[in-house]
Amino acid sequence: MRWCSSSAFHLLRCVRLRLCSRRGQNRLPLWIREIWAYMRLLAKSLYFNSLTDSDVVFDSVFEPVFLTVDYVTRWFGLVFVYLVVILTSSIVGIAYVVLLPLILNTYSPPWIAWHVCYGHWNLIMIAFHYYKAANTSPGYPPTEKHDGPVVSVCKKCIIPKPARTHHCGICNRCILKMDHHCPWLNNCVGHFNHRYFFSFCLFMTLGCVYCSISGRNLFLDAYNALEHFKHLELEKPGIPVTGMGLLIGLLPSGQVTHYQTPAPPYTFKDKMIHKSIIYMWVLTSTVGVALGALTFWHAVLISRGETSIERHINSKETKRMAKWGKVYRNPFNYSRLNNWKIFLGVEKRSHWVTRVLLPSAHPPHGDGLTWAVFPVKKDLIPV
Repeated sequence: MRWCSSSAFHLLRCVRLRLCSRRGQNRLPLWIREIWAYMRLLAKSLYFNSLTDSDVVFDSVFEPVFLTVDYVTRWFGLVFVYLVVILTSSIVGIAYVVLLPLILNTYSPPWIAWHVCYGHWNLIMIAFHYYKAANTSPGYPPTEKHDGPVVSVCKKCIIPKPARTHHCGICNRCILKMDHHCPWLNNCVGHFNHRYFFSFCLFMTLGCVYCSISGRNLFLDAYNALEHFKHLELEKPGIPVTGMGLLIGLLPSGQVTHYQTPAPPYTFKDKMIHKSIIYMWVLTSTVGVALGALTFWHAVLISRGETSIERHINSKETKRMAKWGKVYRNPFNYSRLNNWKIFLGVEKRSHWVTRVLLPSAHPPHGDGLTWAVFPVKKDLIPV
């Protein structure tokens, strides 16, 4: 009996060694096995636990698309910045070269003073806030251990995240109170430059609306003048037939004509002035509508004490709590007036002028790491 059991054991061992040797001979290359293992891991990640939903599946499937967009946005950031500077400079150049002489020659002194003062104030506010928004760091959480409160750990940075902090795939780091990544600034909009970004959008919208309204009559005159120039070009007198006309009998023999085409009633300078006025009006009107809608949306978010990312999070939380018969409240909403005072850094009445209507580089309220999480009825910043 012992001999039979030992013989069976040796037989099974030989078969196993034989199969293992054959498997070793037919084994695929290492790089193919690594790719196959990675694909299996990706497939299993779609249903790895019961918390998986449509959002997780969507993010997993479109992850290559998101990475491509982040890569393109990261490398084309300077292109967008140069585009903003060039387009804004072109409008300013047209205003100085074309519109300012017309204003000085046709408007009354009070209107001249209004246009000169408001135009230069608006231009200073646009340039100041754009420079500060693009060059001010949005704020980053500390990478070393600290005693501040945290709510989670970033899956990509592997560092603790304070409240209202989110990871930016384009900057490839976490941002304090992140709103979004703006390609036109080539920078993230976060805790320390959110006010500069909103002020730039607001004053750029006001400048575009100002140019669109004040230049409407000039635009209509320039458009009608160009249409008139086109009709003049079509109605030029015909050139008499000479040379070959004598051979085919269109002109009597011996008749010689001397004809010189008259100069057009307009110059190239006139045509370029009219085209520049049309370009300015179309560009400012288009940007004013698009940027005005964006500015209005951000003003609504600021009134609610939210960022663009928190808007989506709070919407999901509201629906989730509604299923349980509860009402979700944004913990960072301190009433509409308090939200604006905290956002703008208004601590006394004079700050509405010195910090809102004039260029100001004052820091925002708080450090971006700790936040009061319960709404209050009294003013956080008494004014």
